[in-house]
Amino acid sequence: MKIIIHWIILTLAIIAVSKFIPGITIDSIKTAIIVGVCLTFINLIIKPILNLLTLPINILTLGLFSLVINGAIFYWLGSVISGFGVENFKAAFIGALIVSVINWISNRVTGE
Repeated sequence: MKIIIHWIILTLAIIAVSKFIPGITIDSIKTAIIVGVCLTFINLIIKPILNLLTLPINILTLGLFSLVINGAIFYWLGSVISGFGVENFKAAFIGALIVSVINWISNRVTGE
């Protein structure tokens, strides 16, 4: 049940980011749902592996490199999923930062 709540919150966050950040576009709600599913999967499965692989640079930057990883994942999803567009890395970085903050708040509220 928590995964479904996590997925819905990520989808809503992606829709909100596309409304407020210039350079991030979503064609339809269906595309936002697909992006939400992909981000949920990446956050649950792939991101812990990426964090482990980049642990030395994360230690050197006091964890700020994780923001770069989030931006890169967001930018990559923009190039892979049709209907979800991210113009440049700056838009991806800001969008990923906002989605991460919303995700962090939702994790605190849901008790994860």
